[in-house]
Amino acid sequence: MTHVTDSPRTLLRTCPLCEAVCGLELTLDSDDRITSVRGDQADPFSRGFLCPKGATLGHLDGDPDRLTGPMIRDRATGAWRTVEWDEAFTVIRERLPRITAAHGNQAVGLYLGNPNAHTVAGALYAPLLIRALGTRNLFSASTADQMPKQVSSGLLFGDPLTVPVPDLDRTDYLLMLGANPLESNGSLCTAPDFPGRLKALRKRGGRLVVVDPRRTRTAKLADEHLFVRPGSDAYLLFGIVHTLFAENLVTVRVEVNGLDDVRAAAAEFTPDLAAARSGVAAETIVRIARELAAAPTAAVYARIGTCTAEFGTLTQWLVDVINVLTGNLDTPGGAMFATGAALGIVRSRPFRTGRWGSRVRGLPEAMGELPVATLADEIRTPGDGQIRAMVTVAGNPVLSAPSGARLDEAFAGLEFMVSVDRYLNETTRHADVILPPPRILQSPHYDFALLNFAVHNYARYSRPLVPLGAGEMSEAEVLARLALAVSGQEPRSASPRLPGLDPLTVVDEIVIAGTLHKAGMADRRGELRGTDTTEQRLDLMLRLGPFGEWASEPEAGSDWRGKLNLQVLLDNPHGIDLGPLEPRLPGVLRTASRKVELAPAEMLADLARLRARARAEQPELVLVGRRQLRSNNSWLHNVPPLVGGSNRCTLHIHPDDAARLGLDGLAVVKSAAGTVTVELEPTEDIMPGVVSLPHGWGHGDSTQTVARAHAGVNANVLTDDSLVDVPSGNAVFNGVPVTLTRA
Repeated sequence: MTHVTDSPRTLLRTCPLCEAVCGLELTLDSDDRITSVRGDQADPFSRGFLCPKGATLGHLDGDPDRLTGPMIRDRATGAWRTVEWDEAFTVIRERLPRITAAHGNQAVGLYLGNPNAHTVAGALYAPLLIRALGTRNLFSASTADQMPKQVSSGLLFGDPLTVPVPDLDRTDYLLMLGANPLESNGSLCTAPDFPGRLKALRKRGGRLVVVDPRRTRTAKLADEHLFVRPGSDAYLLFGIVHTLFAENLVTVRVEVNGLDDVRAAAAEFTPDLAAARSGVAAETIVRIARELAAAPTAAVYARIGTCTAEFGTLTQWLVDVINVLTGNLDTPGGAMFATGAALGIVRSRPFRTGRWGSRVRGLPEAMGELPVATLADEIRTPGDGQIRAMVTVAGNPVLSAPSGARLDEAFAGLEFMVSVDRYLNETTRHADVILPPPRILQSPHYDFALLNFAVHNYARYSRPLVPLGAGEMSEAEVLARLALAVSGQEPRSASPRLPGLDPLTVVDEIVIAGTLHKAGMADRRGELRGTDTTEQRLDLMLRLGPFGEWASEPEAGSDWRGKLNLQVLLDNPHGIDLGPLEPRLPGVLRTASRKVELAPAEMLADLARLRARARAEQPELVLVGRRQLRSNNSWLHNVPPLVGGSNRCTLHIHPDDAARLGLDGLAVVKSAAGTVTVELEPTEDIMPGVVSLPHGWGHGDSTQTVARAHAGVNANVLTDDSLVDVPSGNAVFNGVPVTLTRA
C-alpha cells in the first residue's frame, strides 16, 4: 500500500544513477510520486549540479513497466505469472539445491551487475549471497569495465581498492585518456559536476589534454585533443616514460621498488615507436612528457576506453608509473587517495590474482571473480563443474557482456535461473523466478564504494523517503531470503542461536557482533543507533571508520575527525564536507615491502604481448564504444525524456571512410563474432579508421515499452569473448576489427 500524505513535500536524497553521487531535492505529491527534481544547492560536494539522468529520476522511479511483485515463468508455455514472495522463494528452495546436490556448488554461477555498486543492499548483502552459493563461478560487470585499474592498483599498492584519483580541484595539468566525463559524469573518480571542475581547472590557468579516438564533448572542452588509435594507449604512455628517463625529468617523491626495472623496460618503447602505433606524433609525445614534468602539479587519468582494450592493465599501470615519475603521486594537485568515511575491508595480505582459474579456458581469478568473457563457455561446455543454474542480481549481461548473442543462447539452455531485477529484460526473460526490489525511494542510500574514489572527502546518507507497503520487501530482505533459499533453508531456520528473528536481522546481528568483537568493543552494542539493523551496521562502520568517534587513529586533516556516526549524518542531510584529499602513503599500502611496487613481475611479463603487437599489421577499420549523456548502460532506455535527440543508436563514422566505402544510410557491420545492421551517422568528430557504436542498446526482445520502440542494436554482438586483457581478464570492447558494407 502506498504511503499517503496530505500535501506535497520536499525531501532530500543522493542520486543513485551514476558515480557522481549528486545531492537531489525531490518534490513528492500526496501519492508519493516525484513531481520535480532539482539539484541540492546546499550539498557541499555537488553544489546543486544536476544532469539529465538525475532530472528524470521520477520517471524511472514510477516506470509503469517496473515489476512490482515476484514473477514465475512456466517453462512449457513461456508464460509469466505474478506470485507471492513465499511461493517464489519456495520454488528456488526446491529447485536450485537439487542442482547443487547432483552436480556440486560449482554448477551454479552468480552475476552481479553495475547497480550493485550504487545500493546499500548490494554492498552489504550481496556478499551473503556469494557465501551461501559457495561457488567460484562468480562474475560481475567489473570485468567488462574497470578490472584493469583494480588489478594494476593491487599490484602497485597491494590493494585493488586503493585507487588514486586526480585531485581535480587543485591540479595544474590533467592528461586524460579514454574518458568522457562530460557525458559519463566520471568513473572510478567520484566528482559531481565534473564539467564544472574541468572548466575551473582551465579558468585558474591549468591545462587539460584529452587523448581519445573521438572528439567527445570532453575533448571539445580541452586545451588540446589528440586522436589516438584504439588500443594503443600503452605505447603512447611508454613513449612518455621513455622521455622522462631519457631527458632526466624523473622526480620520485614516494618510496618505491623497481625504478631501474621500469627504466630498462621503457628503453625500447621510444616516442617513434609510440607514434607509429598510436598515430600521435613523436614530437607531441615528447612535449607532453616535458609538460607533465614541468607543471607545478599534474595528474594522468585514464578510464573505460583504455580499460576495455587489449592492453588495459598495462595502460593503467603506466598511468600511475607516470604519476610517480613526475612526483605527482600522493601529492596535492596530483593523483591522490580518497578517505571513505565508512570502515572498509582491511587487506591483511598483498593482492594477487590467479588463485584459481576458469574451468574451460583457464582464465585467472581476480578479486574473487572470473572474467565475464568466459561465462558463456562455462555454461555451454559439458563436463564436471559445468554451470547449469544462474543467479543474476541487477545485471543485463546479454547486452553488456561480449558476444552477447552467444550468451543469450547459453542462458536459454540453463536448467534453472533466478534474477533479482526491476525489469523483464533481455537477460531476465530467461529466468524461472524474478525477484524485484522496491522503488528507488523505498531504499536507503549510502555510497560505500564510490566515496573511496572521491576527489574530495565527503559523506552523505539518505533514509528511505517512502515506506514499504503491505506485501513489499526491501532489497536487503530479498537478498537475505534468497541466500537462505539457495541453501535450501526455511526463512525461520536462519540461526538456532537467534530464534524468532527474520533472516535479515540474523545476518546483521552476527556481523555486528563479529565486528565489535574484533575491535575489542563487544560491550558497546547498545550504543549503536538506527531504525533497523541495516542502519546500525552503517552506524558501526562510521564509528569505526577513519573519521569515526570509535576510530583507533582518527584521520588527520579534518574538523570531523573523531566525531562521525550515523546521527551526525542524519543531522546533516545535505552531506558533510570532510576536507580535501590528504597524503596517505605509506599508510594505505598493503605491499609486503610497504613501498610502491613500481615494476610488478606481472606487468613486466606482459610486455611480451606489447612487443608482439608492435610488429603486427594495423586493422583497416576498428570499432569502439560510446557513452551518451542521457543514457546509462542498458537500463535508462525506458525513460521517455531520455530517448531521442543525440541519445540514439547510430554508427559514428568519419565522412572520408563513408565515402571511401561508398556507404550512406544503413550499413552492415561485421566482426569475427557477429553482424549487425545499423544507421550511419557521419561525423568529423571521429578519427578516420574508427567507427563507434553506443553501449547497452538492442532491446528488440524487451517488455519495456519505450526501450522496445527505440531498440537499436546490441554492439556486443560484434565484440569477441575470446579476446581479453590477459592480466585482468577484462573484456575487449575497443579496437575490435570490423568491415562495413552497404546494407
